Amino acid sequence: MVAVAALVIILVLALLAGVHWYVWRRLVRDTTVPGGRARRIGTVALWALPALSFGALLSARVGAPFWVEQVLAWPGYLWLALLLYVVLALVVGEAVRPLLTRALARRASARGAGNGPAASGAAPAAGAAQGSEAPAGTTTRAPGAAAPAGAALAGATGSAPEAGAGGTTTTAPAPDGAAREGATAAAPADGAPAPDPSAPASAPAGGGTTAPDVDAPEADAPAAVSRRMFVSRIVGGAAAAAAVGTVGYGTYGVLRGPRVKRVTVPLAKLPRGAHGYRIAVVSDVHLGPILGRGHTQRIVDAINAAQPDLVAVVGDLVDGSVADLGHAAEPLAQLKARDGSFFVTGNHEYFSGADEWVDHVRELGLKPLRNERVEIAGGFDLAGVDDIAGEDTGQGPDFARALGDRDRSRAAVLLAHQPVVIHDAVDHGVDLQLSGHTHGGQLWPGNLLAGLANPTVAGLERYGDTQLYVSRGAGAWGPPVRVGAESDITVVQLASRQA
Repeated sequence: MVAVAALVIILVLALLAGVHWYVWRRLVRDTTVPGGRARRIGTVALWALPALSFGALLSARVGAPFWVEQVLAWPGYLWLALLLYVVLALVVGEAVRPLLTRALARRASARGAGNGPAASGAAPAAGAAQGSEAPAGTTTRAPGAAAPAGAALAGATGSAPEAGAGGTTTTAPAPDGAAREGATAAAPADGAPAPDPSAPASAPAGGGTTAPDVDAPEADAPAAVSRRMFVSRIVGGAAAAAAVGTVGYGTYGVLRGPRVKRVTVPLAKLPRGAHGYRIAVVSDVHLGPILGRGHTQRIVDAINAAQPDLVAVVGDLVDGSVADLGHAAEPLAQLKARDGSFFVTGNHEYFSGADEWVDHVRELGLKPLRNERVEIAGGFDLAGVDDIAGEDTGQGPDFARALGDRDRSRAAVLLAHQPVVIHDAVDHGVDLQLSGHTHGGQLWPGNLLAGLANPTVAGLERYGDTQLYVSRGAGAWGPPVRVGAESDITVVQLASRQA
């Protein structure tokens, strides 16, 4: 078992390392100049951020001081959410990247083709103009005739031949190639600097410049590199902006507080006198290093404004000890409901000292239901079971104790943190089970993964004669972010079919 756990840890670490390398490659290496400040900063950030994430995850497990958890939690957990959506956006960008690269290449080729004819026609025109201005007294030689030795020597050295008495000797225009060579090698005017013999033949005299030949590989290589970086910056910038916007909005939704939903659930055995009975269901508050007393107060205010008949807190209230978070939970003492407030444990209570938290919520006025039930005036039974995570400590759910000897002609509502116990609820004749645990997936596409481990991810579904309602939760675990799974408090209104 230890070997399997070690192998899983190694695989997870390898996966995270590969993902971070991919992000570094696309957001840092492909968008920055080697050795530049931007590349150094990006590289350091992509080492520091995952280190903060590991620190945030491990600090609570190793018993680090609570203030250390708080310092690490914000950047460490937010980076995990950003990483998810940066990777998703970059993967989408892989499909866009070649299309954008091709479009830019076609545009560059079209621009080069448009400039080419004008440039190639300039030299003959210039040669013709120069030939038409030859002064009187010059001797014109027919095309193809042999040039004098002096002219040949002058062409080779780039200097003008000595003129005879009374004028200069010129030749008729040569073919295009020779004309260009002759123009390049022509003697400079008086006072002009002599051209550099080592300069390329295409460089004009006098220090002028010409547009590079777009068809030449030497001209294309720098342009191609620049084009690739330009495309990488567009795709990387868009991916980063999309991730930041998504995570920012998801964080705002959590910190704003949960919205109140209303769901009507008909129960066949519910008497007419209990028709319209309202149960406020709140789960997965996850008080911890990020969500504290203010978050609890917002939840309590929302519940009290709904004026429920009963409040059901169905687990995962906290991520920490009573010593660190007892103060944050104190607003729960302000809950108001005619028939009281009830509490069952979730799996995270067993990471945080379940017995201590059960005692603390009792002091705050909530009634823990630990594999027990109570009769609610008006005609139904309310039962609650410990979470299955308690089985490791000899606790866990005990359905026989909570539901075994009850009158099955009465409607029964069960509080159980995890939806997976629905089949036990069906076997014990429960009419409605109220659960949480899934967070509705919390971060899309986490709902797909949550669906693999839970019969219902969110909402109301029926299993035989038993209905299951799963809340998305009022808080968030890890990153204080929700995407595609808005936090909620649900007011479940029971309906009698006799009404």
